[in-house]
Amino acid sequence: MKKNTFNALAKSVLLTLFLVIPLSGFSQEPSSSKAETEGFWDNVQFGGGLGVAIGNDFTDITIAPSAIYNFNEHFALGSGLQYSRLKQKNLFASNVLGANLIGLYNPLEEIQLSLELEQVHVNTTYVDLFNNAKRSFWNTGLYVGGGYRADNVTIGARFNLLFDKDKDLYGDALMPFVRIYF
Repeated sequence: MKKNTFNALAKSVLLTLFLVIPLSGFSQEPSSSKAETEGFWDNVQFGGGLGVAIGNDFTDITIAPSAIYNFNEHFALGSGLQYSRLKQKNLFASNVLGANLIGLYNPLEEIQLSLELEQVHVNTTYVDLFNNAKRSFWNTGLYVGGGYRADNVTIGARFNLLFDKDKDLYGDALMPFVRIYF
């Protein structure tokens, strides 16, 4: 797909999400919403991710706590932090530190759509025979996603609209996820 066609498609998807999702929140509901009848902390959920991958001289440890505020049964907004340490013996070592903002929309109880902005800073040291080369950069991701939700767990995939294979931290624009909030 040509880059101009892809950019036009990405802009159309974003415009649709920003126009359609907020408008559906004004559907007929009782005059007192969940947020009005309960305290602030009753509408907050905490969660995130914890990942460990170890094998054949490779280590990947990720800690990603997050929190969301549920405005009602359909809409939530939140933020999170992320730290990852990746190391391949005699090849590279990398630290990734950043934050994200996420908006969640549940049109049905079992379906969750998301829009997420992620900003991370990457510090990588590559090892070779003569010296260590270092690379430090910022990586921005704008993800649209969808998944199947059962209680407090959502399994799905997200697509990075800003993905650039030559500059991106991740190897692909499409990424699976498991999202858990308590």
